Amino acid sequence: MVTGGAGFIGANFVRTLLRRTQDRLIVLDKLTYAGNLESLKDILSDSRFKFVQGDISDRDLVRSLMFQEKPFSVINLAAETHVDRSIDNPRPFIETNLVGTFELLEASRLFFKEQDSSLQAQFRFVHVSTDEVYGTLGPSGLFSEETPYAPNSPYSASKAGADHMVRAYFETYHLPTLITNCSNNYGPFQFPEKLIPLIILNALESKPLPVYGDGQNVRDWLYVGDHCEGIWQVVLKGKPGEKYNIGSRNEQKNIDVVRMICDSLEEWHPAKSNPALQKRSVKHYRDLMSFVPDRPGHDRRYAIDPTKIRDELGWAPQHDFKSGLNETVKWYLDHRPWCEAVQAGKYRGERLGVIK
Repeated sequence: MVTGGAGFIGANFVRTLLRRTQDRLIVLDKLTYAGNLESLKDILSDSRFKFVQGDISDRDLVRSLMFQEKPFSVINLAAETHVDRSIDNPRPFIETNLVGTFELLEASRLFFKEQDSSLQAQFRFVHVSTDEVYGTLGPSGLFSEETPYAPNSPYSASKAGADHMVRAYFETYHLPTLITNCSNNYGPFQFPEKLIPLIILNALESKPLPVYGDGQNVRDWLYVGDHCEGIWQVVLKGKPGEKYNIGSRNEQKNIDVVRMICDSLEEWHPAKSNPALQKRSVKHYRDLMSFVPDRPGHDRRYAIDPTKIRDELGWAPQHDFKSGLNETVKWYLDHRPWCEAVQAGKYRGERLGVIK
């Protein structure tokens, strides 16, 4: 059972499961602005796949679904994830990320205690979280599984609270839970409010490419396919009660990410052959870059130490940042109809997260 399976990481993880296993798969998704059946369109007819539209905060729905389907694992990917939106309106983040996780845990606890010993031995509740729960780093150092929590945005605070609930259900009720904390994901099916798809699509449309503050904020970038393989290794081999940081040691300054996207676009869709840029007499994608006021409470640097998942579970990323970014740029160039479909009436690249 995968919650949030129509979202960015969820849609990629569903494909990982269908490729790597012969298991039945139940996806529960509310289909908010960032979750869309367009991201699952090619697999909706798969006989092993079942989609249920619903909210993880809906207690009756979640409990009835679990007792009806009897999953041997629950992977919680349902979340509100965009920091800027959490600044504009924190409430949905509390309702989904914290309350929703609680309802999933409660349903899992009640389901788990009524199962026979063989299913109990197999059952896992895997909660997918973020490195943002750790706060911000200085110019050196890495987040480890022992790093104290210090969330700085409503989004990261809601995820930190959910992490603590998951841990508490292991300690108090002996529910076999695991937590993963990942670095910044990028790749196919990411809603275009996030940095990389936003820059790609703005550049193609000859719109300004916003760089927050001085552009020196650092993120550790993780290709979504690599992340999904990491989650699957945690489901298969992770030790209940443990947490695993998933990152690929691909630190990049935001301004350099924007420049690399521009350079990749020059290779795959040159500015000189882009009518939108020619109409405005823009010669290079980099010419569209512009600095904008920084995000309130913008964490300066994230970087994850993935030693534990590498050494204990044998996971390692298969993409460096350049190869993953090139694949991502090509994917968005080849899937413009998907971009239009998921944004229709929901988001057109406007700035979010500005305190007025």
